[in-house]
Amino acid sequence: MSSPQPTRSFASLGVPTPIIAALAADGVTSPFPIQAVTLNDSLAGKDLLGRGKTGSGKTIAFAIPLVAALAKSGEKARPGSPRGLVLVPTRELANQVAATIAPLAKAMNLRHTVVYGGVGFGNQTAALRQGVDIVVACPGRLEDLMQQGHCRLDRIEVTVLDEADHMADMGFLPGVKRIMDRTPKTGQRMLFSATLDNDVKVLIDRYLVNPVNHALDPADSPVEEMTHHLVETALADKLGVVTRLAAGADRALLFTRTKHGAKKLVKQLGQSGIPAVELHGNLSQNARERNLADFSSGQVKVLVATDIAARGIHVDDVRLVVHVDPPAEHKAFLHRSGRTARAGAEGLVVTVVTPDQRKDVRSMTRAAGIKPIVTEAVHSAHPMLEDLAGPAQPARRITHAQTQPMAERGAPGGRQGQRAGAHRQGQGQGQGQGQRSGQGARAGQGQSQRSGASRSSGAATTDAGRPARVTQDGRPASRPSASPRGRSRRSPAGHTVR
Repeated sequence: MSSPQPTRSFASLGVPTPIIAALAADGVTSPFPIQAVTLNDSLAGKDLLGRGKTGSGKTIAFAIPLVAALAKSGEKARPGSPRGLVLVPTRELANQVAATIAPLAKAMNLRHTVVYGGVGFGNQTAALRQGVDIVVACPGRLEDLMQQGHCRLDRIEVTVLDEADHMADMGFLPGVKRIMDRTPKTGQRMLFSATLDNDVKVLIDRYLVNPVNHALDPADSPVEEMTHHLVETALADKLGVVTRLAAGADRALLFTRTKHGAKKLVKQLGQSGIPAVELHGNLSQNARERNLADFSSGQVKVLVATDIAARGIHVDDVRLVVHVDPPAEHKAFLHRSGRTARAGAEGLVVTVVTPDQRKDVRSMTRAAGIKPIVTEAVHSAHPMLEDLAGPAQPARRITHAQTQPMAERGAPGGRQGQRAGAHRQGQGQGQGQGQRSGQGARAGQGQSQRSGASRSSGAATTDAGRPARVTQDGRPASRPSASPRGRSRRSPAGHTVR
């Protein structure tokens, strides 16, 4: 295990000056510990295995050597033949990683793009045809593009596997192996993850050559800055307790076990005057990115998510994580909890437990190395809830905006604003990112799915990407009627706050 290093500067670690300037412009002026201990080796071109707490800055730790190595080699981008590859498990994480890479790549005159499923192929294939230096990809869509002849990996110089254990958990390991087998054996390979499980060891043994191992923390170690509470409540009181926890002024992230549970909870919170959005696998990519952007920007303070989204949420200043439905095992518990207390900030984690769950949850927290503060017989008016969530905020009127399915699918005349992508497909410019820990895009930046053009999104919007219309006193203003096709279904993810 690597020991913490004395405070060092990026310059003393050999980071190129343009990259240092790009980091400083985004508020990153000194390396985090995971960056300080890995950059000497990664910048030297060594295969590397890095492990650190979630939110510790691993993305910048691999983005710097990736960009620096490609810029140093002097090769030019060619159609369909990227030179750098980053594999990630989820679409949200792909966008977050791309947002971190964007300003660094731009500073070194490199181009990048992102490829993932759930959206059309057009923008992705167009970007590859134009030629990019770096591809940030989810394994499934990348394999599709390779099979269709749009992407080759024979020129890859640097490969990064990010959250490899999560890719294995999601069943992507066979695809990751097929992709890695297509990359040159002489290239540099880096693997960064919060945990290193047996499946990940297979990747390490097969693809990394004499890797330097930097592990700042034991696998699955809890974060010291987190305070854990276990709140025991009767089933009849559970919704009231959860609603009170979500009613505070701070940004809160609530986890449910199922997509249906997330959808239902968002509706219930809305009925109590608490604006909330959801994040789960049943949403379109546009809706997922829009909801995450609204949460990131603070336009909506409550996000309800399922486990599949846990590692794709990299948002600074999430003070409260609530396990509405406790997860089945301790790794998922730690990954969920890791959405708070990021980049050295403090965070609060509350697990809501009914009597029948008590035994299993306490076993899970022991396995996670957590000793929570336990409070029994909690109800919605319990004074402890105000201590945890702060004073309840006034209820807000919420209306459910209607979706326009054809616009989401990119039909002619439909424009769907994507405000969390934070990158322009096929171009290493125009990106916005506002993170201090190396993970997380600055909220309010976005892109149009059809054109890839960035546009501002600071105000509330409808599902069609247009500004929500309200009067000065907050009442709904008249709006143009939607087309019959646009009224074909409703989306609770498209809340417009009045």
